[in-house]
Amino acid sequence: MLMREWLDSDASLHKCGYPFGFLDDGAKKEVRRCLLKAIAIPGYQVPYGSREMPIARGWGTGGIQITLSLILPDDILKVIDQGCDGSVNAVNIKKFYQSVADVDITTDTTAATVIQTRHRIPEEPMTDEQILVLQVPYPEALREVEPSEMETRRMHAEADYGRMWLYLYEDIVACGEISISYRYPVTVNGRYIMDPSPIPRWDVPKLHMADTIFLFGAGREKRIYAIPPYTRVEPLEFDDHRFRVEDFDGKSCHRCGATDTFFDEIIDSADGGRKYCCSDSGYCDKRMAAWNR
Repeated sequence: MLMREWLDSDASLHKCGYPFGFLDDGAKKEVRRCLLKAIAIPGYQVPYGSREMPIARGWGTGGIQITLSLILPDDILKVIDQGCDGSVNAVNIKKFYQSVADVDITTDTTAATVIQTRHRIPEEPMTDEQILVLQVPYPEALREVEPSEMETRRMHAEADYGRMWLYLYEDIVACGEISISYRYPVTVNGRYIMDPSPIPRWDVPKLHMADTIFLFGAGREKRIYAIPPYTRVEPLEFDDHRFRVEDFDGKSCHRCGATDTFFDEIIDSADGGRKYCCSDSGYCDKRMAAWNR
């Protein structure tokens, strides 16, 4: 999937005065090499030389660098933030891509070839012709139990994950269940414990044996990791305390009527009541458009 028809050289400048995709050729090659290593070792965090971007670190620079290293002139790009196509973060990132790569932008998941997202996986199933790039603020799944980077590297190398299991056990003792609501730790391919980025638990099952490829970029932490297609991704759980997704039984989207999506809760300004709407705005708009035909 990543064996694409790369631009051989960035010598010809884009109309804005930068190379196509903003990054220089050397930076793109480094990111691509790291991506190939990350795909070869699913769940393993590959260090890379994160470049300075015209956006503050912590606002998606890792995902942006991956996208800029992969994108081609004929790609169709979708950018979402918390599932929404119209948030400030998503809109400004799309403007940046259009200024340095001039690619087509869409809100339709099925039409996109590259999807960059912050904290959500689209509701509509993706295919093996698509790439999903996730922006990651904290790539280290063991950070909750070990502050030392050197020690977490050792723990991953030796598959020494006892402290993570103890952390989950203590959570059950304190709360009666595993209370992690996002960044739920998963085991990839039976080997590495991985942070799936701050996606809700609802999205975690979508990583397992998926058709598409998932690429994770953390610009501030200078880490890249990946989940190739058809890879086992299993959330950590105990036999008597199983992993479960958020419960939206009895709730529906007040816009499109969907009952099988992840919802955002909204307070009605008129009466103070609670409403729910699809977090994936593109999916919700698509259902609304189908109704109005």
